[in-house]
Amino acid sequence: MIILAIVLLIAIAIRVIFSLINFDTSNPLSVFVQEITEPILAPIRQFMPRIGMLDLSPMVAYFVLILIIQAAQRLLLN
Repeated sequence: MIILAIVLLIAIAIRVIFSLINFDTSNPLSVFVQEITEPILAPIRQFMPRIGMLDLSPMVAYFVLILIIQAAQRLLLN
């Protein structure tokens, strides 16, 4: 579970970087990252209002995944 959460954190970070540098969305790497992250980001977008053109769903997903990692680590250490 921890490894999956870390992979998702990395994929979300890559997606954010791609959006900042206007990376080609038809590139196979970009498509792969979008397919991995969209199932996590889409439900968050349904509940979060957009602030202008700013999409905060990656930031929320990032924090939730960090909380999941910390909780899993605590469970493994006990």
